[in-house]
Amino acid sequence: MAAGNLSPRQKMINLMYLIFIAMLALNMSKEVLSAFGLMNERLVDSNKSAKERNHSFVENLKLKAEEQPEKYEPLKAKGETLDKLAADFDEYLEGLKTKMIKTVDNPTDYEIMDKGDYLDQNFFKGDKLKADGQEFLKQINTFREGVVNLLKDEKGMEEIVKDVKDKFNTDDVKRGAGTVDWLSHNYKGFPLVASLTKMTQLQADIKTTESEVLSTMLQGTLSGEVSMTNYTTLMETSKSAYFNGEKFDGQIVLGRKDASTKPTRVELTLDGRPLKEDQYVIEEGKVKLKIGTGGVGEHKIEGKLIFAQDGEEIEVPVKSSFATVSKPNAATISADKMNVVYRGVKNPMTISFAGIPDNKVSASAQGLSRAGGSRYIMDATRIKGREVTINVTGTLPGGQKVSDNAKFRIKDLPKPTGTVRGEDGAIKMQRNALEISTIGAKFDDFDFELPLRVTGFKFKVPGQPTITVRGNKLDSRAKGALRKAKRGSGVQIFDIEAKAKGVSVILKKVSPVFVEMTN
Repeated sequence: MAAGNLSPRQKMINLMYLIFIAMLALNMSKEVLSAFGLMNERLVDSNKSAKERNHSFVENLKLKAEEQPEKYEPLKAKGETLDKLAADFDEYLEGLKTKMIKTVDNPTDYEIMDKGDYLDQNFFKGDKLKADGQEFLKQINTFREGVVNLLKDEKGMEEIVKDVKDKFNTDDVKRGAGTVDWLSHNYKGFPLVASLTKMTQLQADIKTTESEVLSTMLQGTLSGEVSMTNYTTLMETSKSAYFNGEKFDGQIVLGRKDASTKPTRVELTLDGRPLKEDQYVIEEGKVKLKIGTGGVGEHKIEGKLIFAQDGEEIEVPVKSSFATVSKPNAATISADKMNVVYRGVKNPMTISFAGIPDNKVSASAQGLSRAGGSRYIMDATRIKGREVTINVTGTLPGGQKVSDNAKFRIKDLPKPTGTVRGEDGAIKMQRNALEISTIGAKFDDFDFELPLRVTGFKFKVPGQPTITVRGNKLDSRAKGALRKAKRGSGVQIFDIEAKAKGVSVILKKVSPVFVEMTN
């Protein structure tokens, strides 16, 4: 533009062009300064929101650590360490920015922030760094290394560690054929507003790093919770026991097992009675019951498990049941045609339904009465006929009725056998022994313990008249007749009268006893 011979007019035009270009350059510079300023404002606003979110995140971690320390205490400790690293670095940068802004009259007029005198004078001395510049680098390195050391052994944090190393790297920077230190490359000779914006961006990187670390940690915890290795299968049923012919309505569901998930309070009842603290223990996230199985029948466990969550109590209802059945300790062996009850006595019976408690079982028949629990008494004295049917009904847990019956033959009491001195039939005895012996009666091979009491009998000595005796021993008349009996003769004791306590029928005739005299 200035080459060759130019007329004064052309020289004037060229000069005007130069002035115009300079003016454009000056306007462009001011627009760039304003753009930096606007960017800084947006970053500041964004950083405020990010700071509030991170603070809320840390406070929630503290609350969760109080509620579930085993799960969240390690996460809380790392979160607090990270939060302090971030807060210290952010506070330092905010203080430095405040000092820089104080060098201008109007901190909102970005077009006057075109000089970099503050940092040039406080960070640099020729090619070396002043104490303030070294402190700036130290703050960056402290934050970077602190975060890296905190996360280096954390699974899943590899990408974040790499990102932190890149964002907060302070290694020398390649420029042209050589290198220049990182601080000079980024802050020496730059306009004040550009340096302010860079520092605000550093603050944004700090908060982004903290947010990413905390969210990744929590995500790892939640992923561990929902991992299928932390689940087991459970069977849900509408009742605790089923019978032949019923439709099974069981459902297989997933249940999470987590040793760190513990209820803050347990309120459970067993059949309406509150469980005491020594009747359960919390292990591996499970409430293990330490109770007896109780009597035969269904037992209900109801109540709630109470968990602390976000400062509130969450109640998880419990409604379950289990059935207790009689322990099989003997085989059931029955002899066909042997179901027998006897007239005139109280026949003891045991009546029950397997798997049903006694209070849910009822039995009915003529002459049948309940003695308590599964014990019954059958009195067949007034039953006409030779059979009786006992009907039994049981009520299942769901209210369904089941029934059964059994027939029993009715027999009279067996014929009693007469005895002398406990011996029966034809026996040999000395005369003096018979004189003092007791005449008795018994039921041979009879299952009932039914002692008989003799009230009288007839006594016959060959050649002598028959003597009727009252009681169970020979009277004077019978003894007198006995003395006339010859050796080897047979004495008869017959028409023995016997009674049994509690027997309401007339006994059959007692069989006689024959005694051969041995002297």
